[in-house]
Amino acid sequence: MSVVRTTPPQGRYRFTDAARMEWIKLSSLRSTLWALLATVAGMIAIGVVTMANTRAPGPDHVDTFDPVNNVLAGTALGQVIVGVLGVLVITGEYSSGTIRSTFAAIPNRPLLLAAKAGVLGGVTLAVGEVVAFVTFLAGRPALTDAVSPPGLGDPGVLRALLLSGAYLAMVGLIGLALGVIVRHTALAIGLLVGLLYVVPAVLAGLTGVTVARFFPTMIAANSLAVSKPVAGCLSPWTGFAVLCVYVAAVLGVGAGLLVRRDV
Repeated sequence: MSVVRTTPPQGRYRFTDAARMEWIKLSSLRSTLWALLATVAGMIAIGVVTMANTRAPGPDHVDTFDPVNNVLAGTALGQVIVGVLGVLVITGEYSSGTIRSTFAAIPNRPLLLAAKAGVLGGVTLAVGEVVAFVTFLAGRPALTDAVSPPGLGDPGVLRALLLSGAYLAMVGLIGLALGVIVRHTALAIGLLVGLLYVVPAVLAGLTGVTVARFFPTMIAANSLAVSKPVAGCLSPWTGFAVLCVYVAAVLGVGAGLLVRRDV
């Protein structure tokens, strides 16, 4: 009687097997739950407070007034938390030494990174989309009577919410890639914060939006999370495409380094 193998032989895992292992690791970390809860609570709180302080625009600003941008102001906090979570997903294994066991179980390192990215991206995308819509719905009632609340059917609103949720997942993947590249938690977080805040702020002060508009935070603030894109910045779908290229590029670099390094 022949025996049917139900699990792949050691060292010959498929993507689904690797993803299942990564899901178990990610869901078992206490930091994952706390990071996601902090993202949800922080974004909703900031969105509601910002909407409560939103006032009706003057005659000169009616055309550019965009309360959707205001309600999604918490994305600035959420991106940092999710990005740090992405860093910890890989650097935590390096610092604890468990990365050796992971590589022994899954010698195909690009497959391993793809599984990590798939699980992290899927979780953060789901949370990002949920928190974007919940924040929007919770923030609308906080507006004063003088401000007309935006609706999901208004031009650009649904797109802004969907892309904002996707943006959080993309920042998480950038954090994962930086962690793979440098393998050190503090350094990877420092690079992430510099990429999201420091460098674009400096460039914005020196050159305006000419160069800074290509950085993730500026793309999110002026293209993705708005129903009325800011003049001089990338269009929403162009900005989204640029972010996709960034994510693919840094993950590609990370995969290449994983293959070349001994550990």
